[in-house]
Amino acid sequence: MKLNFRKLGIFVALTMVLMLGALLLAFSYIDIGLTGLADGEAKHVSITDLSEIPESVAEDASAMAMELCGDYHDKYDEFVNQLLTVYVEAKDSDCVVIFNPGGWGNKMLASSPGWYEICQGIESELDRLGYSSLVFDYQRTDKNIRGINKELVELFSVYPSKAKSLAGRVEFLTRNIPDLKVIVAGESNGSIISDTVMDMLQDNPRVYSIQTGPPFWHKRMAMERTLVLESNGRLPDSFSHGDTVKMVITSLKALVGIPLPEDEDPGRIFYFLRAPGHDYYWQYPGVNLEITGFLEENFGSDGHISNN
Repeated sequence: MKLNFRKLGIFVALTMVLMLGALLLAFSYIDIGLTGLADGEAKHVSITDLSEIPESVAEDASAMAMELCGDYHDKYDEFVNQLLTVYVEAKDSDCVVIFNPGGWGNKMLASSPGWYEICQGIESELDRLGYSSLVFDYQRTDKNIRGINKELVELFSVYPSKAKSLAGRVEFLTRNIPDLKVIVAGESNGSIISDTVMDMLQDNPRVYSIQTGPPFWHKRMAMERTLVLESNGRLPDSFSHGDTVKMVITSLKALVGIPLPEDEDPGRIFYFLRAPGHDYYWQYPGVNLEITGFLEENFGSDGHISNN
């Protein structure tokens, strides 16, 4: 019996050491993410012609990067480049949508079919209301072990550094592009960082958020200028409502090959856990009617001339 307790003690000690190591690795690793036009490809774009960028904008980007990246010179240069690239792409638009994916946070909009349709719907509705718009991906996690470890720590601490990084990008855009409006969009886990950003920028009236399927453990912080969907209009989202029994039963049915009803089949968490109701498509009335109403309320009477 003493030997068993000794082995148990060694196991617990090793586990704690590994957990402490993971935490130290996560907090020492700077993951600034990647923002770019949602064209289905994650890529680093370099600005070679700075002539069209006002000096004040370049200085603001430098100051923002220094605040967020500090002595990490490689990250500093990359962050400045991202800020200036997005500025050049967005400076002639009325509104930009920044998409935060679910899961580990490393997939692109093109890999999120539900939100791909939703963004198309948002752009179409904004166009009807008289706004020109662009959609950007925010790939917040590097595709490596350090990136995933950082994501896990950030997820359960409400994304302190990643939310600050995204909030800085949004603040930079609204500060340097007059009248630009920004919609911070979030899918599943990505809705947490969107909510945190909205809380950080609650005094910026030109920032809005649309979120679908937030995790049940997250307590919502931002209320104003925010739309949160916890149902697709066909079925309540079991992931958002914490219906773990339904998720487990549905996952077991799928695992052993028992056919699922059509409305229970699509929703998934990390590809393997089934979550009935955790799928959002523009074609669902509970999605497009809610989002259309939100856009009309917040963008419809802003002085833009409707195309109708």
